Amino acid sequence: MEKQSKIDLWFLVPMLGIIGIGLMAVYSATHGSGDPTLFYRQFSWSLIGIVVVSFVYSHDVRVIRDNAYIFYAIGIILLIAVLVVGKKVGGNTSWIKIGFFSFQPSEIAKMSTILALARFLSDDETDIRSLPHFFIALGLAFFPAMLIIFQLDMGTTITFLSFIAPMLIVSGFDLYVLMLLAFPLILMISGFFNIYFIIASALILFATLVIYRKKFQLHQLIVICSGLATSLLTQKYATSILRPHQIDRIQTFLDPMNDPQGAGYNVIQAKIAISSGGLLGKGFLHGTQTQLRFIPAQWTDFIFCVIGEEFGFIGAVLLLSLYLTLILRLIWAIFSIKNRFVELTLTGYVSLLFIHIVINTGMTIGLIPVIGVPLPFVSYGGSSLIGNMIMVGLALNFSRNKRNLGY
Repeated sequence: MEKQSKIDLWFLVPMLGIIGIGLMAVYSATHGSGDPTLFYRQFSWSLIGIVVVSFVYSHDVRVIRDNAYIFYAIGIILLIAVLVVGKKVGGNTSWIKIGFFSFQPSEIAKMSTILALARFLSDDETDIRSLPHFFIALGLAFFPAMLIIFQLDMGTTITFLSFIAPMLIVSGFDLYVLMLLAFPLILMISGFFNIYFIIASALILFATLVIYRKKFQLHQLIVICSGLATSLLTQKYATSILRPHQIDRIQTFLDPMNDPQGAGYNVIQAKIAISSGGLLGKGFLHGTQTQLRFIPAQWTDFIFCVIGEEFGFIGAVLLLSLYLTLILRLIWAIFSIKNRFVELTLTGYVSLLFIHIVINTGMTIGLIPVIGVPLPFVSYGGSSLIGNMIMVGLALNFSRNKRNLGY
């Protein structure tokens, strides 16, 4: 057996750097009139996470792969349990509380589903181009997603589905066929917005099909027209499909000033906080929007505005640079480690990480509707933090054993 590689600092240093920035932001967001115990809880979760990373890092990759379906089953059981005994937070029944301890099963389910899907797609017997295997793969991913929908947590559902297409493509599924299947769904979702957004989406998606195929075909027009029909139906019946607070979020995205003291309040205040930070920021613990609590629960989904206000453009760029370093290293590992299970697992995680960053920062600056998605390693919450640290621990494990993964 060849000698194992040393610990990959390109994974470890960015992760620790992001966690460090997150701890500073949580401390600032809860300083003074906030709840100071939140910082100590987050700090404790960070230490626990380091222990978990060490545990995952030191274990045989084959053990992780062989038990992927067991992890998946545990995730499903927890998702079912939260529907029965779950605690409602922010309108979503997404938490299980045991004494003083609360956790979010969906964060565990994301990681366990990636592992199970990677296990199935990497099996020698699996041929993703066959319909039975394709539908089994979709079932593995969509079943937990449906359970999360029942929790009324649309933000988590959207991020949960982000890794399905990339993993299917890496496993060998035809990208063009995937586009034909996905584009009507995308258009249906666009129906929750206005008619101009629907038309623009349809034109862009139609052009994408034609350009990718390098010629026009009738089925492309049929696919787009069917998607348009579903989007118009969605728009007509949006009020019966979505809950009132979800409709408010879409209307706020289109025009935050439509309800500046209600649904649009957080977005407006977040923009003020970020823009007032300038180049270098107002300084740690000196952000006026942050310290005067203009944004409720700013240590969770809107924590990026704390960083933007107190550390300025430089601080925000530093954070995003650390994310970019981590993402690029994950992509490097996908191409350099010649193991199917590793490629698929890292593809799923990098897709999930990327969509979380884009949605969270996008909704903070008003480019994406507010859907309640945490910023990885930064937002307060032990479930999200531990889940992401487990995946980085896996990446460290894969990198360490990359010379011995030819099984």
